[in-house]
Amino acid sequence: MSSDRTLYILVKDQSALARMAAELEKEKAIAVDLEADSLFHYREQVCLLQISTRLQNYLVDPLVLKDLSSLSPIFANPRVRKVFHGADNDIRALYRDFRIEVNGLFDTQIAARFLGNGETGLAGLLKENLGVFLDKKFQKKDWSKRPLPAQMLNYAVHDTSHLLGLSRILEKELRTKNRLSWVEEECELLSKVRQDPRGDEPFFLRFKGAGRLDKRSLAVLEFLLQWRDQKAKERNLPPFKVIGNMPIMEIAKTRPSSQAGLETVPGLSARQREMLGSLILKKIEEAMQLTDPELPVYPKRRRQQVDAAVSRKVKALKAWRSRKGKEMGVDPSLVCTNVQIQSIVLISPHRHEDLVAVSELREWQKNLFGDEICSLLENKDA
Repeated sequence: MSSDRTLYILVKDQSALARMAAELEKEKAIAVDLEADSLFHYREQVCLLQISTRLQNYLVDPLVLKDLSSLSPIFANPRVRKVFHGADNDIRALYRDFRIEVNGLFDTQIAARFLGNGETGLAGLLKENLGVFLDKKFQKKDWSKRPLPAQMLNYAVHDTSHLLGLSRILEKELRTKNRLSWVEEECELLSKVRQDPRGDEPFFLRFKGAGRLDKRSLAVLEFLLQWRDQKAKERNLPPFKVIGNMPIMEIAKTRPSSQAGLETVPGLSARQREMLGSLILKKIEEAMQLTDPELPVYPKRRRQQVDAAVSRKVKALKAWRSRKGKEMGVDPSLVCTNVQIQSIVLISPHRHEDLVAVSELREWQKNLFGDEICSLLENKDA
C-alpha cells in the first residue's frame, strides 16, 4: 500500500467492504469523517464515509452499498481508537443511518479545547501543527450526487488523511499536561449521543426567538412552520430552502394580511412572494381565526426565588471558574458549566463525598476540583 496520502480506495461493493473491514481490524487507530446532504434534502443521509489508517485512505459509498453492518464490530471495538474531529453530528448520523455505535472515540476538537488552543477548527489545527493547508471549498456541495467528481473525492480524503498525525501530537501534549484522561471521559460521553426525535411537540419549541412572541404571533409561527415542513417534505428540500427562518419570524411578528404586506418582509424574495405568497397569507388567516382559548402558549420556566445565600454561592463559583480557567489556559466553561454550577449549589456539598450526588459533574472535575469547590462553598455558608 502506498504512503501517498492523496491516494484512496473507493469502496463500492460488499467484497471490497469486507476486505477493508479485515484490514481495519489490524489497526490500533483509524481516522473517520462523514459527508452528508443536509443542505440539499429534507431528510439528511450519510453520503460518504472517509476512513484513514496509517498507510491507506478509504472512501466508502453508503448510497451504493446500503449495508455497512460489517463495519459495526470495528466501530464498537474500544481497542481500536476512532479519531474524529467535531464528532457530535457524525456519531448521531452513524447510529441513525446504520445503527453503528462508536467506542474508543478520540475527538481532536475536544482535545484542542482542553489544551487551550485558540483555534479548534480542523483547518487551523492542521496548519498550526502539521503545516498542512486544508481547502474547504467542497464542504457545502451536494454529496448525494453520483458519480462524485474526482476533485470532491480528493477533497474528502484530506479530511482524514492527516487526522491520525494530528491526534498523536495532541495526545502527547495532553499527556504532558496530565489532561488526557479528561478528554477521554468527555469523548466517552460524546460517543453515547443519539438523534433527538421531535415527537409530537409543536414546531415552535425548536425555533429560536419563539418564546418572545405573543400568543397570536406564536399561532401564526406554528401554522407557518407546519406548512413549511410539509412543503419541504413534498419537494425533498431542507425547510430553510422553502423559506428561511428570518422571514418566517418577521411574518409571525407583523402578520401581514396582503401581498403588499409581504413585500416589506426582509429576506422574502419576489419569487417566493409570487409562488408562495397566497399560501402564506392563507396560513396567517387560519391562525388569526383561532379563538383565544385555542391559541398556543409557550411554556415558561418558573423562576424560582433565589435567596441571597444561593446567589452568593453561584457568584463565587463563577468567579472561581474564571480564575481557574485563566490559570489553566482554557475556556472557563470547560472548568464548570452554568448548569453544573446550578447543580452544585442545589446540592451544596460540604465534603468531597457529597459530590457523588452532582450527576452533571464529570469524574475528572470531581477529582480535580472537588476539595476546592467544597471549601469555597463552606466559606460562603459562614
